[in-house]
Amino acid sequence: MKFWFTRGAWVSKKTQEKYKDIRPEEIKSIAIIRHAALGDMILTRAFIVEARKFFPNASITLSIVSNYRYGIPDDMVDRVHVAIGSDQRHIPKREQIRTAKELGYHDIIFDMTVSSRSLLICMVNKAGIKVSYPYRSWQRIFYDICIFRSDLQFEAETLLDMLRLFGANVTTPPQSNISIPALKKEQPYFVYFTTASIANKCWPVEHFSLLIKKLSAQYPDYKHIILEGLADWESVSGLMNLITSEGEIKNIEIQKAMPLEDTFAFLKGATVVVGNDTGIRNLAICCEVPTVGIFSSAVLYRYWPRYGNHDVVYHADGSVPSVDDVQEAVNKMIKL
Repeated sequence: MKFWFTRGAWVSKKTQEKYKDIRPEEIKSIAIIRHAALGDMILTRAFIVEARKFFPNASITLSIVSNYRYGIPDDMVDRVHVAIGSDQRHIPKREQIRTAKELGYHDIIFDMTVSSRSLLICMVNKAGIKVSYPYRSWQRIFYDICIFRSDLQFEAETLLDMLRLFGANVTTPPQSNISIPALKKEQPYFVYFTTASIANKCWPVEHFSLLIKKLSAQYPDYKHIILEGLADWESVSGLMNLITSEGEIKNIEIQKAMPLEDTFAFLKGATVVVGNDTGIRNLAICCEVPTVGIFSSAVLYRYWPRYGNHDVVYHADGSVPSVDDVQEAVNKMIKL
């Protein structure tokens, strides 16, 4: 295999020499270490699609962590390895190491996490090639190949760079192969997801209430559906109290959290999905549904695909976008 790069990556001399005559068809097994929550996990689907194509004879094992199971693409892999996570801290270290070793040997291991846990898994399991995108240059001592990670490129593209390095001709835009059909409703509908994993990713609830009221008045023939998250703190009852403070609005409703397949169908049927930097927005992106994201944090470009109907509302100084800013972005998306 030729490694197709001049800059932006690192390959050990030993690996370059050892694998120069190996063809992709000769790779029999690969492992992907992805210990991540829903949003990042969903973006892994495109990598698995392309890995299947480029390594046609390889079985694929996905290593996940026990405290992040929701949204794993187990429909796309041959085996799932579960490492012990933060929800099982009581388990002795010896048992954690034994579980880590269960990943086993693979021709190629792709570490898409680079945490203390994933480094341990790489250390205790042998592989022909170990590939990663570490945060720090010194971490390359654990790997044979490294892609330099950037916060200025869409995360799914950075993952695919690991395959481009081997010469893979990957599809653009990335394809997630979500075959679940879209939900059909009598009325077209907007979807709003108003929470996020951490507080500083959340647009103010007062802004969301005003935006939803304005858009429901502007688009009265649409349903405006607020999707709740799974956690108790993701309840939208407080938001609805703000929205209905002056009386009930008939085309606004709440959708309780659903199983993943139902969520895919629900998002696929939407006209547009509006939300913070969240896993739900990444689901909508992978479903190829128009999205409007609201950002005030520094990882903006990492979660903003610059293709398809996906817009982001932000200010260059990191200040909070206004209601008018977001409403304008939604209006533009509806007209596309």
